[in-house]
Amino acid sequence: MLAVAVFWKVFSAVLFLLVCFLLIVVVLLQKGRGGGLSGAFGGAGGHSAFGAKTGDFFTWVTVCLAGLFLLIAVINNYTYRKVTVETAAPPPPAQAPLVPGAAPGGEGGAGGQTSPSGGAAEGTPATPPASELPAPAGGGSGSPSEK
Repeated sequence: MLAVAVFWKVFSAVLFLLVCFLLIVVVLLQKGRGGGLSGAFGGAGGHSAFGAKTGDFFTWVTVCLAGLFLLIAVINNYTYRKVTVETAAPPPPAQAPLVPGAAPGGEGGAGGQTSPSGGAAEGTPATPPASELPAPAGGGSGSPSEK
């Protein structure tokens, strides 16, 4: 299966290069205002290199090659596009507030213990003042809420 995919990639690239080369040649052979490259083949200023009606033929060949060029370019864009797979770890879970009812991230509490920027200082965890900590589960006699 991989060999078939590689074959089509190489085939489309070679076909694209062939169409590019043919498009360049056909455009240069067309009779322009200055005579183009067709004048180099012995034709006089008003004559075409391949006969009288070649202008229409070269115009149609140019249009067809230009359309084929664009089609192959779009196909090659999707064929050769680099596919990246995100293997990043999932984002860490949001931290729950330390105190029920307190704002997460250490933003403004009743004690006014915030840094000048409005949040916790860089590298330091946000902790509420001791007066806002919940009472110990054992019911110790030294807690401020029992006095």
